[in-house]
Amino acid sequence: MQALDLTLLHLYVRIVDSGSLSAAALELGMTLSLASRRLQRLENTLGARLLHRTTRRQAMTAEGEFLYRHAVQILGQMSEIQERLTPQRRTVAGHIRVTAPVALGRRRIAPLLADFHREHPDLTVQLHLTDVLLDLVEAGMDLAIRFGRVQDSSYVSKPIAHNYRVLCASPAYLSRHGMPAHPTDLPAHRCLQIGQQAVAEWQFDGVPPLTVKIAARLVSNDGEVVHQWAVDGHGIAMKTYMDVAADLASGRLVRLLPDHPVPAAPLHAVYPHRKHLAPRIRAFLDYLTKHLRVPDEQWTGAA
Repeated sequence: MQALDLTLLHLYVRIVDSGSLSAAALELGMTLSLASRRLQRLENTLGARLLHRTTRRQAMTAEGEFLYRHAVQILGQMSEIQERLTPQRRTVAGHIRVTAPVALGRRRIAPLLADFHREHPDLTVQLHLTDVLLDLVEAGMDLAIRFGRVQDSSYVSKPIAHNYRVLCASPAYLSRHGMPAHPTDLPAHRCLQIGQQAVAEWQFDGVPPLTVKIAARLVSNDGEVVHQWAVDGHGIAMKTYMDVAADLASGRLVRLLPDHPVPAAPLHAVYPHRKHLAPRIRAFLDYLTKHLRVPDEQWTGAA
């Protein structure tokens, strides 16, 4: 039997992960016809059909699923061998595809990606901003930045930042409506809600923990919209400290109820469980973890 070509295995894994032959060809910088011929060569070498393909979709055969599981392991092991035994040759290069929530992505992730690219100019970086939780394999993403831990066992969820949250409002709003002295005062205020529903439960840490039901006057599924509403004096918002730190420092927003902290929503980096973490992705994760961390003294000072 002819020996397997690792480049053909790599192509096959990218076809499956990206969802189509054309997407894999584009990602790997080859023509569609070349990618098709190489896939055919792999199938001929193995004597098995690996994919059922139509103009609309593709699906792995039983043999294709078997090969995919083992190819991911083999390629991961080969990458680890190269990384461990030839560290002097290690470079951060290739493609990184990252998805993140819109507000966080614009304010924090996009600048950090640009700075990371400046340090590693051989990289090609793609940032997809959406508040929709994508299927990372189907969307061809290497990494997602998400609030809170992902429970899906098909993903690895790694915490990268505490992501403290605060209640805040503008000085103009507080001059008109007063400062709430306790969380139970909030239902009488004009609250701003991120999501789909006006009625929400805002939780507070403490002994015992406290839950307050609010009926928001303004609701949006876009966190940036709610942020701007708060700055413009339309009400009280619950926002991540990362989003409003500059406004708190400048006085455009005022933190409320610091003695009644809101539970944190830690930021997690999420990637498919079966995906070997390439050196470039690991390097970017380390970079994010370092630069997204809010120093304790800065957080304490925000109170």
